[in-house]
Amino acid sequence: MFTGLIQCRGTVTRCTARATGARLAVDAPGLAASGWTLGESIAVNGVCLTLVEGSALEFCADLSAETLARTALSSLKPGHGVNLERALKVGESLGGHLVSGHVDGVATVLRLERDGDGRRLAIEIPGDLTRYVARKGSLCVDGVSLTVNTIEGTVARFSIVPHTLSATTLGALVPGALVNIEVDLIARYLERLMPEVTARS
Repeated sequence: MFTGLIQCRGTVTRCTARATGARLAVDAPGLAASGWTLGESIAVNGVCLTLVEGSALEFCADLSAETLARTALSSLKPGHGVNLERALKVGESLGGHLVSGHVDGVATVLRLERDGDGRRLAIEIPGDLTRYVARKGSLCVDGVSLTVNTIEGTVARFSIVPHTLSATTLGALVPGALVNIEVDLIARYLERLMPEVTARS
């Protein structure tokens, strides 16, 4: 599990095609300082990946064909910045919201406009995911826990505060960019439970 609070930004150094997908290498000195554990989970732009190699500066993770097909990681190239978060440890503070790292879909950036020292972000989400998005609810965008300002049709809008701009890659988004989104787990479970609750009442 993750929280959607980004611990540091990394830079893609390599993305090498393999028979079953690809191997991604990310320069991440901010995480490397505390050491690596082979097999640990790291969220890269909101996608839970398993660390298979680690050095003094970077780590590597394998991307399956399924991951490449269902996330925006397939568009990453050397030099691209990524948001990184290690898995939540028992006893640590949950400052954002519960994030599984299992991306639900890919959204398209419509606008990123200046709003004082912050920004206003608008993205278009897949239509089948709109039912899970609520005003003032949580949505994970490229691994970042954000509060939904409004949801109108398939367009969700957010306010990005200066700290988030400096700590994540969201400030570099441009119209047409693709971002990974994960809906609130609570919404998923409520949908699953509602038919059962209705049947009992």
